[in-house]
Amino acid sequence: ESNDEILVQMRTQANIAIDIADVIIFMTDIKQGVTAADQEIAIMLKKSKKPVVLVCNKADNMSRDRNEIYEFYNLGMGEPYPVSAANALGIGDVLDALYENFPEKSDDEDDDGRIKVAVIGKPNVGKSSLINKILGENRTIVSNIAGTTRDAIDTEYENEYGKYVLIDTAGIRRKSKVSESIEKFSIMRTLLAIERADVCLMMIDANEGVTDQDAKIAGEAHEAGKGVIIVVNKWDEIEKDNQTMENYKKDVYNKLSYLSYAPIMFISAKTGQRVNKLYEMINMVASQNALRVSTSVLNDVLSEAVTIVQPPTDKGRRLKIFYMTQATTKPPTFVVFVNDKELFHFSYERYLVNQIRKEFGLTGTPIRMIVREKGEKE
Repeated sequence: ESNDEILVQMRTQANIAIDIADVIIFMTDIKQGVTAADQEIAIMLKKSKKPVVLVCNKADNMSRDRNEIYEFYNLGMGEPYPVSAANALGIGDVLDALYENFPEKSDDEDDDGRIKVAVIGKPNVGKSSLINKILGENRTIVSNIAGTTRDAIDTEYENEYGKYVLIDTAGIRRKSKVSESIEKFSIMRTLLAIERADVCLMMIDANEGVTDQDAKIAGEAHEAGKGVIIVVNKWDEIEKDNQTMENYKKDVYNKLSYLSYAPIMFISAKTGQRVNKLYEMINMVASQNALRVSTSVLNDVLSEAVTIVQPPTDKGRRLKIFYMTQATTKPPTFVVFVNDKELFHFSYERYLVNQIRKEFGLTGTPIRMIVREKGEKE
């Protein structure tokens, strides 16, 4: 029982986690012994009818602490596993117990068709509110206390537009404000969430506009080669005229110039305004990020681009571009074979990238270009 807003929501979230889990680890403290709270949790877990692995942590001295586990049999949760998380002792036995309780994986569980969407942004811009609006349930803790989402949380979701895995992330704060070690861990988890995602929804507070912190977070998604959609939240709170949206877009692209390929959407997670329009954009950006172009079509575009704007020269030597091929997707990565890498200036690379975008779209995805000299080893 608690009046604390966060604690109440943590309990609700724990119940949701229990509902969707395949196996539950029930963590206790071997030094404290069985507490009243442990007994309450055990009753709650028994009602769930889910397989539970009972873990007794802080058994730092296995030979001495092993004798302390017997009272944990009173919880009626089966065999207790003594571990020391700090010293990585006993973890293997716990993993074996978890594995034994895993359900058989069915063929339709493969998530190949699911688009992984990470919702990223600084604290308190409405990331969790957006996910809760989509799901129609309080899947993540939402409050106006900055930094309430400590961890990256995955939720599978399906609707008429497709199948998705939504990843709610802890907001990244400015480094100067990161003092707690748990917050540093949250930032690391956010970066890992970006790595796992196909598409990142970069959320910006409409009232604040693009801040330095937003630019830092968006840069992480860009560098990771992910599809990006810029989502301006709390749009319902802005006074508007017929130029507001266009002027706002210009301002965003001005401050996030390297994300000029990313579409901008204006929503309100609170009221649900335009939230439904996100799905089609997510689908499009995910497909563009995974687009593969045949070498012959690519070289037709290259040949036309070279005819329109001649490659640069330097001290009498002209850049020759022999051919181009696509190496990988996610993001689309092209290898250009030339006579001399030194002659391939950044400005000409940008021109070729723009020509590729003009021909194939590639909305919402960065494009990588690798330059090789002919004959150079792969």
